[in-house]
Amino acid sequence: MSKILVPVDFSEKSEHAVKLAAKMGKKTNSEVYLLHMVELPSGVVDMGAGSNFSIPESMMYLRKVKEKILALKEEYFSKKCTVKHAIRFQHPYEGIRDYSKKINADIIIMGSQGVSDFEEMIIGSNTEKIVRTSEVPVIVVKSDTTKFKFKDLVFASNFKNESKAAFQKFLGFANLFKSKIHLLKINTIGKFESSSISKERIREFIQGFDLPKSTINVYNDKSVAKGITNFSKEIDADLIALSTHGRSGLSNLFNGSITKNVSKSVLRPVITFKL
Repeated sequence: MSKILVPVDFSEKSEHAVKLAAKMGKKTNSEVYLLHMVELPSGVVDMGAGSNFSIPESMMYLRKVKEKILALKEEYFSKKCTVKHAIRFQHPYEGIRDYSKKINADIIIMGSQGVSDFEEMIIGSNTEKIVRTSEVPVIVVKSDTTKFKFKDLVFASNFKNESKAAFQKFLGFANLFKSKIHLLKINTIGKFESSSISKERIREFIQGFDLPKSTINVYNDKSVAKGITNFSKEIDADLIALSTHGRSGLSNLFNGSITKNVSKSVLRPVITFKL
C-alpha cells in the first residue's frame, strides 16, 4: 500500500476518515491524498456572464477550502507523512472515481455521512456506486477512529470460489497490520445450512492460502446484516471486511445492500473488496 485517498467535506464524519488515514499512512508509510469536491454553478468555474458568484467571491471560497485542508494536515498528520490535496469541480461519485484512477490509489477511505451532498454519496445510491465500481478497496468509517487498532478483522462471506480473489486482497491488507482474521459465515432461516457443513465450506475455501492467526465462525441470525453486526460486537472486532460484485453490487449471498446496512448499523469501519 502506497497511496490512500480520502474524500473530505469537513464534516465530523469525514474527519473520522482523515484520522484513520493518518494512522494507516503512518503504519504503512503511505502517501495520503485529501480530496474535496466542489459542486457549484458553472459560472463559478468558467466565470461567465450571469454568474451568481463574482470572481473575488469564488477565489475567497476556494482559499477558505484550501485553508481547511491545510488545517487537517496540520492537526492529524506528522511531518514525516506525505500528504497531498486536491480540489475538483465535479460530481462527488465521478470525482472520486476519476481521481482515484488518476493517482492510482491503493485504497479509499470515506466517512459514513456528511452535512452536504457528500451525505448522499455515503449513505445513498452513490455509496453503492463507489463500492461497486471501485477497483480498489473502500473503507467506510462511521465513528471516531482515534483509538482504532488493526488487531481483529472479520471477513464475512458466502465462501464460494468467486470470492477468492477478494479474499486474497483482504489477506494482503490484513498482513500489513499483522491482524488476526475471524472468518464468518452467516446462516439465516431463508438460507440455512448446518454448522458442520458451513465450517467445512470455509475450510475448503481457505485451502491454499497462507493465513495468519485466524478463527472459523458460523453465526445464526435473522439476516446477514444483523448477523455480521452482532458477531462483530461480541468479539469487539476492529474492522469488518465484505466482498462486492461488479455487476449486481454486492455478493449474491446477501439480500439488499449489505454494505450499506452494515455500515449504517455498526460503529466499526467496513472495508469492501471487489470480486
